[in-house]
Amino acid sequence: MERTTPNDALRSREIHLQALFLACLDGDERAYRVFLSELSGHIRSFLRARLQRQPDEVEDLLQEVLLAVHNSRHTYRVDQPLTAWIFAITRYKLTDFFRGRSRHEVFNDSLDDAAEMFALPYLEPAQASRDLHKLLEQLPEHQRLPIVHVKLEGLSVTETAQMTGLSESAVKIGVHRGLKALAQRIRGTR
Repeated sequence: MERTTPNDALRSREIHLQALFLACLDGDERAYRVFLSELSGHIRSFLRARLQRQPDEVEDLLQEVLLAVHNSRHTYRVDQPLTAWIFAITRYKLTDFFRGRSRHEVFNDSLDDAAEMFALPYLEPAQASRDLHKLLEQLPEHQRLPIVHVKLEGLSVTETAQMTGLSESAVKIGVHRGLKALAQRIRGTR
Protein backbone atom coordinates (compact mmCIF):
# COMPACT_ATOMS: atom_id res chain seq x y z
CA MET A 1 0.00 0.00 0.00
CA GLU A 2 1.40 3.38 -1.00
CA ARG A 3 1.67 6.03 1.73
CA THR A 4 0.54 9.56 1.01
CA THR A 5 2.88 12.25 2.26
CA PRO A 6 1.73 15.74 3.26
CA ASN A 7 3.42 17.10 0.12
CA ASP A 8 1.50 14.61 -2.06
CA ALA A 9 -1.74 15.71 -0.45
CA LEU A 10 -0.92 19.38 -1.00
CA ARG A 11 -0.03 18.73 -4.65
CA SER A 12 -3.28 16.86 -5.08
CA ARG A 13 -5.22 19.70 -3.42
CA GLU A 14 -3.44 22.22 -5.70
CA ILE A 15 -4.28 20.23 -8.84
CA HIS A 16 -7.91 19.78 -7.75
CA LEU A 17 -8.48 23.45 -6.90
CA GLN A 18 -6.69 24.63 -10.03
CA ALA A 19 -8.83 22.35 -12.22
CA LEU A 20 -11.99 23.72 -10.61
CA PHE A 21 -10.77 27.31 -10.96
CA LEU A 22 -9.80 26.89 -14.61
CA ALA A 23 -13.20 25.30 -15.31
CA CYS A 24 -14.94 28.24 -13.67
CA LEU A 25 -12.85 30.65 -15.76
CA ASP A 26 -14.27 28.82 -18.78
CA GLY A 27 -17.81 29.50 -17.51
CA ASP A 28 -18.59 26.31 -15.55
CA GLU A 29 -20.93 27.60 -12.82
CA ARG A 30 -21.07 24.28 -10.96
CA ALA A 31 -17.27 24.11 -10.78
CA TYR A 32 -17.25 27.69 -9.50
CA ARG A 33 -19.70 26.86 -6.69
CA VAL A 34 -17.62 23.82 -5.68
CA PHE A 35 -14.41 25.86 -5.90
CA LEU A 36 -15.81 28.65 -3.68
CA SER A 37 -17.18 26.16 -1.18
CA GLU A 38 -13.89 24.28 -0.83
CA LEU A 39 -11.84 27.46 -0.85
CA SER A 40 -14.03 28.96 1.87
CA GLY A 41 -13.25 26.08 4.21
CA HIS A 42 -9.50 26.48 3.75
CA ILE A 43 -9.50 30.24 4.11
CA ARG A 44 -11.90 30.18 7.08
CA SER A 45 -9.61 27.82 9.00
CA PHE A 46 -6.57 29.93 8.15
CA LEU A 47 -8.30 33.16 9.26
CA ARG A 48 -9.62 31.61 12.48
CA ALA A 49 -6.06 30.74 13.47
CA ARG A 50 -4.96 34.32 12.80
CA LEU A 51 -8.00 36.05 14.34
CA GLN A 52 -8.45 34.05 17.52
CA ARG A 53 -9.11 37.22 19.51
CA GLN A 54 -11.55 38.55 16.92
CA PRO A 55 -13.62 35.53 15.85
CA ASP A 56 -16.52 37.77 14.78
CA GLU A 57 -14.32 39.22 12.02
CA VAL A 58 -13.57 35.89 10.32
CA GLU A 59 -16.69 35.67 8.13
CA ASP A 60 -16.47 39.32 7.03
CA LEU A 61 -12.82 38.93 6.11
CA LEU A 62 -13.55 35.62 4.36
CA GLN A 63 -16.13 37.38 2.18
CA GLU A 64 -13.61 40.11 1.34
CA VAL A 65 -11.05 37.49 0.30
CA LEU A 66 -13.57 35.60 -1.84
CA LEU A 67 -14.66 38.83 -3.49
CA ALA A 68 -11.03 39.77 -4.16
CA VAL A 69 -10.39 36.32 -5.68
CA HIS A 70 -13.45 36.77 -7.89
CA ASN A 71 -12.53 40.33 -8.93
CA SER A 72 -8.88 39.39 -9.55
CA ARG A 73 -9.50 36.11 -11.34
CA HIS A 74 -8.30 37.60 -14.64
CA THR A 75 -4.85 38.22 -13.07
CA TYR A 76 -4.20 34.55 -12.30
CA ARG A 77 -1.40 33.08 -14.39
CA VAL A 78 -1.98 29.41 -15.20
CA ASP A 79 1.74 28.60 -14.94
CA GLN A 80 1.79 29.67 -11.28
CA PRO A 81 0.46 27.72 -8.26
CA LEU A 82 -3.12 28.72 -7.57
CA THR A 83 -2.73 28.28 -3.80
CA ALA A 84 0.19 30.75 -3.69
CA TRP A 85 -1.90 33.28 -5.62
CA ILE A 86 -4.84 32.83 -3.25
CA PHE A 87 -2.55 33.02 -0.23
CA ALA A 88 -1.15 36.33 -1.51
CA ILE A 89 -4.67 37.74 -1.81
CA THR A 90 -5.61 36.43 1.64
CA ARG A 91 -2.46 37.86 3.20
CA TYR A 92 -3.10 41.22 1.53
CA LYS A 93 -6.66 41.34 2.91
CA LEU A 94 -5.44 40.27 6.34
CA THR A 95 -2.77 42.97 6.22
CA ASP A 96 -5.42 45.54 5.30
CA PHE A 97 -7.47 44.35 8.26
CA PHE A 98 -4.57 44.82 10.65
CA ARG A 99 -3.33 48.07 9.08
CA GLY A 100 -3.11 50.75 11.71
CA ARG A 101 -2.76 48.21 14.50
CA SER A 102 0.45 47.10 16.12
CA ARG A 103 0.26 43.58 14.71
CA HIS A 104 3.53 42.78 13.00
CA GLU A 105 3.22 39.00 12.66
CA VAL A 106 0.96 39.37 9.62
CA PHE A 107 3.80 40.94 7.67
CA ASN A 108 6.08 38.04 8.52
CA ASP A 109 3.90 35.23 7.18
CA SER A 110 5.90 33.31 4.62
CA LEU A 111 4.60 31.50 1.58
CA ASP A 112 5.10 28.34 3.62
CA ASP A 113 1.95 29.41 5.44
CA ALA A 114 0.07 28.84 2.19
CA ALA A 115 0.64 25.14 2.74
CA GLU A 116 -0.94 25.50 6.18
CA MET A 117 -4.01 27.10 4.62
CA PHE A 118 -4.51 24.25 2.20
CA ALA A 119 -3.44 21.35 4.42
CA LEU A 120 -5.99 18.64 4.86
CA PRO A 121 -7.31 18.32 8.42
CA TYR A 122 -6.65 14.57 8.60
CA LEU A 123 -2.94 15.30 8.11
CA GLU A 124 -2.69 17.40 11.28
CA PRO A 125 -1.87 14.47 13.62
CA ALA A 126 0.89 13.33 11.27
CA GLN A 127 2.24 16.87 11.06
CA ALA A 128 2.16 17.21 14.86
CA SER A 129 3.98 13.90 15.21
CA ARG A 130 6.63 15.04 12.72
CA ASP A 131 7.07 18.32 14.62
CA LEU A 132 7.40 16.45 17.92
CA HIS A 133 10.07 14.17 16.46
CA LYS A 134 11.98 17.20 15.15
CA LEU A 135 11.94 18.70 18.65
CA LEU A 136 12.99 15.41 20.22
CA GLU A 137 15.92 15.12 17.81
CA GLN A 138 17.33 18.31 19.33
CA LEU A 139 17.59 16.72 22.78
CA PRO A 140 20.61 14.77 23.97
CA GLU A 141 20.11 11.01 23.90
CA HIS A 142 19.94 10.70 27.73
CA GLN A 143 16.82 12.94 27.65
CA ARG A 144 15.31 11.90 24.32
CA LEU A 145 15.29 8.13 24.93
CA PRO A 146 13.55 8.30 28.33
CA ILE A 147 10.85 10.59 26.91
CA VAL A 148 10.29 8.38 23.87
CA HIS A 149 10.13 5.14 25.86
CA VAL A 150 8.28 6.33 28.98
CA LYS A 151 6.01 9.10 27.71
CA LEU A 152 5.38 8.10 24.10
CA GLU A 153 5.65 4.31 24.13
CA GLY A 154 4.27 3.86 27.66
CA LEU A 155 7.10 1.73 29.02
CA SER A 156 7.84 1.76 32.72
CA VAL A 157 10.88 3.50 34.17
CA THR A 158 12.35 0.09 34.99
CA GLU A 159 11.82 -1.24 31.45
CA THR A 160 13.34 1.92 29.99
CA ALA A 161 16.34 1.69 32.31
CA GLN A 162 16.96 -1.91 31.25
CA MET A 163 16.52 -1.07 27.56
CA THR A 164 18.78 2.02 27.55
CA GLY A 165 21.37 1.01 30.13
CA LEU A 166 20.55 4.08 32.22
CA SER A 167 19.75 3.86 35.92
CA GLU A 168 16.12 4.31 36.95
CA SER A 169 16.92 7.66 38.53
CA ALA A 170 18.71 8.73 35.32
CA VAL A 171 15.57 7.83 33.36
CA LYS A 172 13.38 9.91 35.70
CA ILE A 173 15.80 12.83 35.54
CA GLY A 174 16.04 12.49 31.75
CA VAL A 175 12.27 12.66 31.39
CA HIS A 176 11.99 15.65 33.74
CA ARG A 177 14.84 17.65 32.22
CA GLY A 178 13.94 16.66 28.67
CA LEU A 179 10.33 17.81 29.05
CA LYS A 180 11.56 21.05 30.61
CA ALA A 181 13.95 21.58 27.67
CA LEU A 182 11.17 20.86 25.16
CA ALA A 183 8.88 23.36 26.87
CA GLN A 184 11.61 26.00 26.65
CA ARG A 185 12.18 25.30 22.97
CA ILE A 186 8.46 25.50 22.24
CA ARG A 187 8.23 28.84 24.06
CA GLY A 188 11.32 30.00 22.16
CA THR A 189 13.33 30.74 25.27
CA ARG A 190 16.20 28.49 24.39
